[in-house]
Amino acid sequence: MKNIIKLITSLVIVITLTGCSGGGSSRAQESFISGNGSVTYIKSTDRIQAPALSGMTLSGKNYSFGSGRVTVVNVWASWCAPCRAEIPALIALSKKYSETTFIGILTRDNPPTAEAFARRFAIPYPTLIDDSILIGFKGSLPANAIPSTVVIDRSGKVAGRISGQITVASLSSLIEKVSSE
Repeated sequence: MKNIIKLITSLVIVITLTGCSGGGSSRAQESFISGNGSVTYIKSTDRIQAPALSGMTLSGKNYSFGSGRVTVVNVWASWCAPCRAEIPALIALSKKYSETTFIGILTRDNPPTAEAFARRFAIPYPTLIDDSILIGFKGSLPANAIPSTVVIDRSGKVAGRISGQITVASLSSLIEKVSSE
């Protein structure tokens, strides 16, 4: 009798855990790829102009950024595990490099869910909710790779990118290299 109870208990646990594994996913989640964190620095002669960074933010405000400052643009979604993992590093770096502008771009996500995520982590920089901005990064960012991060130089050109989750070391190095130009 004890063995039957153990067997039934084990089956209930397995079924419960299988049901919680998140086997289902949304179409948006299925259509993305995650990079390997590779860093690419772009020579000044090969750089292309970044798109205008303006639009509605998660907090419902209009935002418009002009060039003249080194800028980090991070493309993310609240359901993306690597995006969630890199947020503490991005927040720390946005505080460390106060002369650098940080901007998020939300993609393939539900704005209220993303806004709750941003509040929970106290993300100190604006996140734009306009996917069309990504079209302007054609040639600089893979359209379906998140997280992705680009560093824009003072003249508004894409100077580098990280495909996949950033690390403090990888993004710090890229920011410092572009800032020293």
